[in-house]
Amino acid sequence: MSNEIDQSLEGIEQMPLKVFTEKAYLDYAMYVILDRALPHIGDGLKPVQRRIVYAMSELGLSATAKFKKSARTVGDVLGKFHPHGDSACYEAMVLMAQEFSYRYPLIDGQGNWGSPDDPKSFAAMRYTESRLTAYSQVLLSELGQGTVDWEPNFDGTLEEPSVLPARLPNLLLNGTAGIAVGMATDIPPHNLREVASACIRLLESPKSSIEELCEHVLGPDYPTEAEIVTPREDLLKLYQGGSGSVKLRASFERDRGDIIITALPHQVSGARILEQIAGQMQARKLPMVEDLRDESDHENPTRLVIVPRSNRVDVERLMSHLFATTDLERSYRVNMNVIGLNGRPQVKDLRSMLKEWLEFRFETVRRRLEYRLGKVRDRLHLLDGLLIAFLNIDEVIRIIRTEDEPKAVLMARFSLTQIQADYVLDTKLRQLARLEEIKIRTEQEELEQERQQLETTLGSRQRMKTMIRKEIEADAEKFGDDRRSPIVERAAASALDETELTPSEPVTVILSEKGWARSAKGHEIDPAGLNFKSGDGYLHAARLRSNQSVVFLDSAGRCYSIPAHTLPSARSQGEPLTGRLTPSGGASFVAVLGGDPDQWYLVASDAGYGFLVQLKELYVKNKSGKAMLSLPKGARVLKPSAVTHAETDRVVAITNEGRMLVVPASDLPVLSRGKGNKIIGIPSKRVASGEEFVVAMACVPLGGKLTAYSGKRYITMKASDLDNYHGERGRRGNKLPRGFQKVDSVSVE
Repeated sequence: MSNEIDQSLEGIEQMPLKVFTEKAYLDYAMYVILDRALPHIGDGLKPVQRRIVYAMSELGLSATAKFKKSARTVGDVLGKFHPHGDSACYEAMVLMAQEFSYRYPLIDGQGNWGSPDDPKSFAAMRYTESRLTAYSQVLLSELGQGTVDWEPNFDGTLEEPSVLPARLPNLLLNGTAGIAVGMATDIPPHNLREVASACIRLLESPKSSIEELCEHVLGPDYPTEAEIVTPREDLLKLYQGGSGSVKLRASFERDRGDIIITALPHQVSGARILEQIAGQMQARKLPMVEDLRDESDHENPTRLVIVPRSNRVDVERLMSHLFATTDLERSYRVNMNVIGLNGRPQVKDLRSMLKEWLEFRFETVRRRLEYRLGKVRDRLHLLDGLLIAFLNIDEVIRIIRTEDEPKAVLMARFSLTQIQADYVLDTKLRQLARLEEIKIRTEQEELEQERQQLETTLGSRQRMKTMIRKEIEADAEKFGDDRRSPIVERAAASALDETELTPSEPVTVILSEKGWARSAKGHEIDPAGLNFKSGDGYLHAARLRSNQSVVFLDSAGRCYSIPAHTLPSARSQGEPLTGRLTPSGGASFVAVLGGDPDQWYLVASDAGYGFLVQLKELYVKNKSGKAMLSLPKGARVLKPSAVTHAETDRVVAITNEGRMLVVPASDLPVLSRGKGNKIIGIPSKRVASGEEFVVAMACVPLGGKLTAYSGKRYITMKASDLDNYHGERGRRGNKLPRGFQKVDSVSVE
């Protein structure tokens, strides 16, 4: 049995599975890289694109021919050169026909070939018709002149060009994108006139640097008229390294207060833009926009209208937000990975790419001239033989009439070559008329002159340069156009934050004793006069703007903040803060602050300790807040007091025993959290036992008044009166007048 197995394996190659899989995958990868996904530097086309263009030229579908069904072209391409899927082949064909996708389209389409809103909405190939554009002659005009190598097609029955003899660097003009195995390419389109000018610069000055070439090639030039906002230095780095990114931004203008978007970035759908903006409007993240309209038509292919809510809306800031949050601004990756003349893929900089294409062009022109020179020499050779026959016409006729082998006799008698003898024998008698000698000699003179010119040109590289330069200039004049994508310096786009997106209106936030909060419009309302739930009442209020954050303090010394516009209306009884915030240890809310983020506050405990802090230091995003005021044992949080000027304000502290101390606010530290410094001296044991504590603390501005309330009685003290209670920080203070030993609250004017 084992012998039979050995015999059956004779002639079969065996290898480890690891080796076989590695080789198979590498073979597949190289096929995808070289024969499918990456373009050739010569004509800038992938194999499928090259085969489509060549097949259409073979079908006679020039720019002046009648349109022919696209299905006919696709059928020829698949049947003769490209045995792959018809849908993929047709999509490649559609891409080369879409003016909004290709900078210089190669195919002229008739029918539905898609739209900028939906490039894949094109009709089936049985409905559309196509032919080549005039620009395609840049790739095809020299094809039958011995300029390129030919290779067998997939079944060996036909031949196809390995590359098309492009007269311009189509790779840079139309760009391309492709994903291979382990590598990809993304080459943006460019302006024909700019690239042609750079080629001529490199022809005349081969040592030109990339910086000098970029004086001609200003940057990519997309089919759309959107602005390129990538900085000039970044574009230069892109061309120096062959990779980077380009940022395109939509163009807009003002029309009677409306914002009109007139151009979108490459391959961006206007419908998609409207969806993105409408989504923000529905989410109430774009209150400054009132309406959207799409007024695009045949005359205005892109006309999207954004209607601001009022004339006070900052249009530049609004558009900056839309650029940052929608596809109105889009980045495009650039990776100039291309198959070079050596057949290997490589990322090339601008100079290398142009230099290598010029080498390709030199070789193409050389082969074209040599091909023509060969044709001229062959024709001169035939004319020499024909002239000999004409000058000896009688003898030639006699030989043809009498000899059995006239060809051999003619060759021997007149020293003709076999080709010349065949040509003489094939010549019709009417071509041997009297006037033919003049025609033959005229043609000989013209061909001889052309031969000399061809030989001179081929022998001089300078003449070759001049010829190539003139041909590039002629093509640039014929097919060139103005730049479509302007390169503009713009500030970087930035999204609006939540405070900017919210309408700025005066509001009053009211905090109840049970920790319920609500927001009332305006600053003129009486917060204590609102209705509260049974068993609840007014505790504290803060006046601020609706686009600002409101800060709450709890009895444990922690602070919390939430956007003011998210609170329920004061027409209701509000909502409990515990539903949105999570105070620890059963702490209750004791105060609310709001207003200018730079406003200073005195934060203190009834143990007599405190410090100064800015409101913005109390903003916090998490629901659990942050520990802000450290409390000694038995101490409680006092309601913060606003500071007018820390350098001149005075801090007034009053205890439950009727003692008052006035100290400069500048004596207190500036902290973002902590215990603070001792303001008025109270023994810690008395604080812990609750015997003595601070009942009121306030900041009095320079020249201000302090009013202390004790039941229904009150006393107002001016600056001179406060001087009597001035002392060093940490002292016990002086006793208030009799009748005001039990102060309930204070107010400052």
